[in-house]
Amino acid sequence: MKFLRSGKVKDIYELPDGNLLFHFSDRVSAFDVKFPDQIPRKGEVLCKFAEFWFNNLPIKNHYIRTQAKDKIVVKKMQMIPIECVVRGYFYGSLVQRWKDDQVKIPSGSNTRIAAKLSGPLFDPTTKSETHDIPITKKDALDRKLMMPGEYDWLEQTSIQIYEKMVKISDKAGFILADLKLEFGKIGSEIILGDSIGPDEYRMWPKESYQVGKTQESYDKQLLRDWLTLYGYQQKFEDERKMGKEPVAPRLPDKLRNELSSRYITSYERITGLKL
Repeated sequence: MKFLRSGKVKDIYELPDGNLLFHFSDRVSAFDVKFPDQIPRKGEVLCKFAEFWFNNLPIKNHYIRTQAKDKIVVKKMQMIPIECVVRGYFYGSLVQRWKDDQVKIPSGSNTRIAAKLSGPLFDPTTKSETHDIPITKKDALDRKLMMPGEYDWLEQTSIQIYEKMVKISDKAGFILADLKLEFGKIGSEIILGDSIGPDEYRMWPKESYQVGKTQESYDKQLLRDWLTLYGYQQKFEDERKMGKEPVAPRLPDKLRNELSSRYITSYERITGLKL
């Protein structure tokens, strides 16, 4: 087994048969900053969520098998260099980008925070280990990241996957606010890749959902909200503007344990399985 690289969360190895092993760690990152403190059982939850979604979405993907509680084996692909983001609600970075006239939202959408958009919005970004940047269809084609037909297919397929996951989440009592997907190629065929879990979407409990306020999150948003509340998000942005690498703060045990609890709860409610 050959070590290839460490990402923000996963360690990736190449197996003797050419397939890849994903080892999901308990590491956590937010606002493109990696933190020294870990989230208990996070890797296990992400691994099991990846297995669940790959087995329950009606699209070909690179999942082969689960190797251990925090490891899966997948097919090796040539990854498409964009992250396919689908937004169903007016929330997160979308709000400020809309205010700054950097993005258009579906016609007739309510612009109160956390309101449901009139339809899903395909809002892709560049793919980076440091800082992802929103990208338009024109940008993607001008940079020759893909062909026009491939972009259209990614948009349609990403929205279809989002809508399928919305139905599954709704039955479990959750609102799927947005979603990030990645795709790759085996030969000329595009298939779903990477992983899908609470690091790739925002998930809100339906019982506490209320338009116009910050939502209770069963995903990584809890960490983002804590960082924003205590001024770290702005600190990270200021450090980047000065050409410095942002320094991550230590995370309180209470926050780490609450994140762990919410990840586990969302897995058990959505899948109906005990972790």
